[in-house]
Amino acid sequence: MDLLARREHSRAELGGKLARVGADPELLEAVLDELEAERLLSDERFVEAFIRSRRERGQGPLKIAEELRRRGVDGELLARHLEQDDPSWIDIAASARERRFGASHPADQRDKARQLRFLAGRGFTREQAWRALERRRPV
Repeated sequence: MDLLARREHSRAELGGKLARVGADPELLEAVLDELEAERLLSDERFVEAFIRSRRERGQGPLKIAEELRRRGVDGELLARHLEQDDPSWIDIAASARERRFGASHPADQRDKARQLRFLAGRGFTREQAWRALERRRPV
């Protein structure tokens, strides 16, 4: 309960943490089932909170999806909550680019390539990165 009081966890993530501290595997599954039945543990809630948190940090959908897969979230649940074609990803990418490089746009190809690599490293698709780079601030 202490782990769940701090933040949301996926079933796989919580199960892994409890297994590492020596929880009995049979008892562990029963406890996880009971927590889900009482709605104290929810992969759905975990995914929603995780995506919201990472979006606020300026991370892109590719990086978020990879992190969720590593935490044991299944592909179907991920696809329901993480729309990679959502136009708001371009706004998030543009904001991340501006925080890192300032409001001025790249002066040359080398600078443009550096900014595109930065956005790719943040988990944005190539199209999202290009569109964020092309975006101009209103005057």
